[in-house]
Amino acid sequence: MVLVTNKVGVIGWPVTHSISPAMHNAAFKALGLNDWQYELAPVPPDIVGPSLRMLRDEGGFIGVNVTVPLKEKVMSFVLADDRARSVGAVNTIDFRSNVGTNTDVVGLIDDLQAHHITLAGAKVIVLGAGGAARAAVYGLAKAGAQVIVVNRTQQKAQVMLADLTMSAGIRSADVKTLDEAAEENASLIVNCTSVGLWPKVDESPWIEGVPFPKGVTVYDTVYRPERTLLMQQVEAHGGQAIGGLGMLVRQGAAAFKIWTHQDPPVEVMFEAAKAALVLK
Repeated sequence: MVLVTNKVGVIGWPVTHSISPAMHNAAFKALGLNDWQYELAPVPPDIVGPSLRMLRDEGGFIGVNVTVPLKEKVMSFVLADDRARSVGAVNTIDFRSNVGTNTDVVGLIDDLQAHHITLAGAKVIVLGAGGAARAAVYGLAKAGAQVIVVNRTQQKAQVMLADLTMSAGIRSADVKTLDEAAEENASLIVNCTSVGLWPKVDESPWIEGVPFPKGVTVYDTVYRPERTLLMQQVEAHGGQAIGGLGMLVRQGAAAFKIWTHQDPPVEVMFEAAKAALVLK
């Protein structure tokens, strides 16, 4: 029996839905890192600080991923790097340095590039104004895209862009209604809302009857179900669609490298994540 001496995991409330243990533990096995293990670590929002200290000092954890609703709450307990401060959220912590970063940005941009999506100079519509949207707008703008944000509450979207302008100097973004955005010659739409997430698979953030920009690609950060209603809508209108599992895997791969200092076996992580989704 191999002694586990390097523990990592995911904190959030709840975390039982997470497929991260499956993909990380498959990656550890593939690289022969038999003394590493990834675990679920449920943490209520009202005891974040003590829980982080316990995981680090008594639990033997090297680091953790952070999921909702704790991504903003952990920031006051770690040394947030420039990207995390700009986005306003931490999703990966290395307890050895107490540095918190945001690999959601890397996960999205890396997966878009893996699908040969050109971002420099592109016009991109981002749906949503929550934490995922902040990471997307930050990454897309830094990659040279012109971003149009559509959100049910325009004021929230405007506050988000004002924050990103202050924190990261992002000025290549604007807020529009869905009808206005649909008239733009956008090449990419990124859904950063949870609309269409299982079990509410018959919902879409794109209102029926509003035309899609011609030839547009939709990237849906929702990965369960594998093909959302939004993806089906754009394909029916002659566009193409990409699901969000790649973003999940690639943000996890970025965290894997931070913790282990080894290049992650991304394909192994993909296969493990797909298999885990079937079981959920």
